[in-house]
This record gives sequence, structure tokens and C-alpha cells, in this order.
Amino acid sequence: DYALDMVLDVEMPMEDSLTEEQQEIVESAAEMLYGLIHARYIVTNRGMHAMYEKYRSASFGRCPHVFCQGQPVLPVGLSDLPRNYTVNVFCPRCHGLFFPKSTRQANIDGAYFGTTFPHLYLMTHPEMIPVRPSQQYVPRVYGFKINQSSLYFRNHEDDAPMMNNDSRRNSRATRSRQGGGGGRR
Repeated sequence: DYALDMVLDVEMPMEDSLTEEQQEIVESAAEMLYGLIHARYIVTNRGMHAMYEKYRSASFGRCPHVFCQGQPVLPVGLSDLPRNYTVNVFCPRCHGLFFPKSTRQANIDGAYFGTTFPHLYLMTHPEMIPVRPSQQYVPRVYGFKINQSSLYFRNHEDDAPMMNNDSRRNSRATRSRQGGGGGRR
């Protein structure tokens, strides 16, 4: 009740009778309550309209990817449960997830925006969905593309084309014939 009174800015005559520790607990609970109310509000019609204006003015920042060309981003939480993660920003163009540039925004609990908001926002405003970037960065060394099967891409196997079993067998056999060894390392 004390936390709700604090959020509603109601005079609390009992405030003087709370110890400093109890006052901190009430303030923490009020902050969490306000944040969770905010998460609910921004998915209402009025909240969506308010967020529409903020998105149009890029209040939440812009995507750091070069090929997104400064696309405005939307806030998103990685969890709907408070005190798990801070807020991140979602780029609707590349679908990337990033830390906000603003340190003020970076300290806000992600649950205060929730996991639903950016996706529901874009479903509600389909005209705001940008086209995916037409260009994609291709890593090069001295102007030559790096082969997808090189060690450079070892930890990015999802990005590299999948090699079927025959291709793996053939590449092992070729290494074996060339003295590269075909066994596991």
C-alpha cells in the first residue's frame, strides 16, 4: 500500500513512522510497481501512440550497424520478470539486439518495457517496418573474400554454408593425401 501511495503521490502520514530501512524498501517497491505499470501502459493504444512519437524522433537511439543507415531502435526487455536484465534496444531493420548508448537508458530494468513491446508495436504499425538491409558485410583479407570453411569462421558455423557429410569426407581425404592428416585434432 505504501508503494502504491508513493507512485500515486498520495500524502503518507505514516512516512514519519517508517524507519530508514523500511523507507528504502517502500521506495524500491514503488519503483518496481511504476516500471511494471509502464510495461503494461506502453502496449495500450495511448501508450503505443506515445511510443510512436518517441520512435519517430529516435528517442531510443539508432542502430549501430552501418548498413541499417541510422535506423531508429525500440526498447525491449529480455525478460518480463524484474531485476533479471537491463533494457536493450531492438533494430527493426536487421533484427539485431544491442545495449543502449545512453547510460541513463542502460540502467533501466528491461521488464519495464517487457519482451512484447517492439514486436507488438511493429505489428500494430506495419507501415513502420523497414526493409531489411540489401547489403551485407563480407570480410576480406587483401581484397580477397575469406573462405567460409576457414578457421576464421570456426565459431560462426551458423553463418557458413552447411557442409554435407560427403564434403567433409572429401576434404579429410584430400588433407590426408596432401599430408595434412585426416584424423581428429
